[in-house]
Amino acid sequence: MKKIAIAAITATSILALSACSGGDKEVIAKTDAGDVTKGELYTNMKKTAGASVLTQLVQEKVLDKKYKVTDKEIDNKLKEYKSQLGDQYTALEEQYGKDYLKEQVKYELLTQKAAKDNIKVTDADIKEYWEGLKGKIRASHILVADKKTAEEVEKKLKKGEKFEDLAKEYSTDSSASKGGDLGWFAKDGMVAEFSKAAFKLKTGEVSDPVKSQYGYHIIKKTEERGKYEDMKKELKSEVLEQKLNDSNAVQEAVQKVMKKADIEVKDKELKDTFNTSSTNSSTSSSSNSSK
Repeated sequence: MKKIAIAAITATSILALSACSGGDKEVIAKTDAGDVTKGELYTNMKKTAGASVLTQLVQEKVLDKKYKVTDKEIDNKLKEYKSQLGDQYTALEEQYGKDYLKEQVKYELLTQKAAKDNIKVTDADIKEYWEGLKGKIRASHILVADKKTAEEVEKKLKKGEKFEDLAKEYSTDSSASKGGDLGWFAKDGMVAEFSKAAFKLKTGEVSDPVKSQYGYHIIKKTEERGKYEDMKKELKSEVLEQKLNDSNAVQEAVQKVMKKADIEVKDKELKDTFNTSSTNSSTSSSSNSSK
């Protein structure tokens, strides 16, 4: 998944065996050369992924005490992943089970709430972002494979159906889940046919179907850069969203919460897990594996 570390899922599942019924000598696999016990499996997994998995498990407990994540939020995020990943999501659900994926999504949402609570957006951040929008526009599109479908969508738009709803229903690219929103871009940020049509539009205007190498686009120009003071509030939300997509910034925010928690690791092999350097290392590797 986009933000679920598959390696962490696997390691956490196996490390969780230590909490299950049965002793360390419970046989996990039999071979002619000898058996593999739960204790052996746990010990080896702890050596390879113990610090990063312990970090996630402890962080989830600490964050869960401070922030609330509802079942509805978890279900909505799972639906988003299912829409984005399709068959890959189905394979993950079959392999790990929906309950376990829910736990991983809950952890992701908890870290996002901690980040929102602790990441600050300064006036300087906003002004820098605004300066970077010079020469750019914001637009949405509905991308379909053929002209017939494009004309069908066009008719529905003319009848008054919402652009965002039709994008979610028809569009074939990843922007569909966001109602077709492509964010801000410069003329050279899109293929030539798309940019030529998009930059001719007035704000709020919708184009005729535009053909490119990707299919047929129906484009709606949603915004152009205005005065700084007029855009400041809106841009603050956009800058915050960018920071929330920065795994390092999110982990720094989580660490602010963790520093206030009373954590004592009993396992001598993992006792340094929550030292600043080792924690940053383990969370960084977990974040990298989720990209």
